[in-house]
Amino acid sequence: MPSIRRSTVAAAALAALLAVTATACGPGDDKAAASGGSAAADHKEQGDGGLKLPKGVPTSIDELKKWQDGGWRNWDKWAREAQDFANPIIKDHWKNDRLAKAKAAPEIGVKATGAGSEFDATDPEPRPVNAIQVGRPYHRNMAPVGKIFFDSPKGPMVCSGTVVQDPAHPGKSNLVWTAGHCVHSGKRGGWMRNIVFVPSYNDNGAPMSQVGTLPAQQVTPYGRFWADWITTSGEWINMGSEESGNGGSAYDFAVLHVKPENGGGKSLQETVGVAIPVWFNAPSAAGVNFVRAVGYPAAPPYDGAQMMACQGRPGRLVMEQGTPAMDRIGCTMTGGTSGGGWFAERGGKLALISNSSISSNAHTWLAGPHLGPEAKRVFDGISRKFANQ
Repeated sequence: MPSIRRSTVAAAALAALLAVTATACGPGDDKAAASGGSAAADHKEQGDGGLKLPKGVPTSIDELKKWQDGGWRNWDKWAREAQDFANPIIKDHWKNDRLAKAKAAPEIGVKATGAGSEFDATDPEPRPVNAIQVGRPYHRNMAPVGKIFFDSPKGPMVCSGTVVQDPAHPGKSNLVWTAGHCVHSGKRGGWMRNIVFVPSYNDNGAPMSQVGTLPAQQVTPYGRFWADWITTSGEWINMGSEESGNGGSAYDFAVLHVKPENGGGKSLQETVGVAIPVWFNAPSAAGVNFVRAVGYPAAPPYDGAQMMACQGRPGRLVMEQGTPAMDRIGCTMTGGTSGGGWFAERGGKLALISNSSISSNAHTWLAGPHLGPEAKRVFDGISRKFANQ
């Protein structure tokens, strides 16, 4: 199958990629922006000139050990607000064996919603489409896609993400698109911790039973990138639920700004070699001929070791009256796929139009938010913040 390579991909190749027939496979606000640092917050504490640390960040060796082991304080009092986010780099926290043990993020399932949906805008439920594995090595076929790892109260977990273009830094983006529930637990929780992005994870698609013992260059071919700033929608924070899909799912998107664990002067885009543009306000559902959803499903029958994809023409799914219709395709991918990009062709080039958010309880379809003005506001905010850096 044609590839998304580290260099510029010809329009014809992108068109061919999308033409493959798969037999498998309320406004946001600035308060949703979250800042963090590798060691401390950027703002100064009044009075003594010292650095003011975000609430909950480790302030001693003992607390750092708790942070590393997942035994954080006050998980019952989640670091919820934007200013409370903290994600200090802990070198080698995510070694290969720990990466391999991470489980799928809590699945957000939805009961069947066929033609009998109470919302007229919802289209009939699509037929299941079996996922197929992306061509290996992944860095030659879908280089911008990777896995997002994070610690939660339930232990280490995974989602999927995509390197996206940053108009403020052409050719040098450090932005990753994913789902809101992969970084923030919604109305009953707060920010996840130790959030990293690994592009082209497990590059050759080795079985998960082998991943923990493979050389780092095969598991993390481009290294690990830690989030030092995250934005998600105010709607997701205030409405979102990990337990079941609701109106908040229509705003279940997030953007990470990342930096390499081991330092270095190259951006994420320069390191990977490619980034995908985000197509805001793309035609809804029937206005798009095909979309291709890509990610790393980690819940049974998958184990998170392989990058998988589904392709189909989307339909509409309305989760709650007054919220935008989501896009939906038939697909058998499971938890862990969350946050993975949905790609469509725009002017002969590949563009990201959504991300995996929810699925049916039977894993017969996936749905993702339509990226309208709320998503653009979130994206523009993080792009502006780093425009002069």
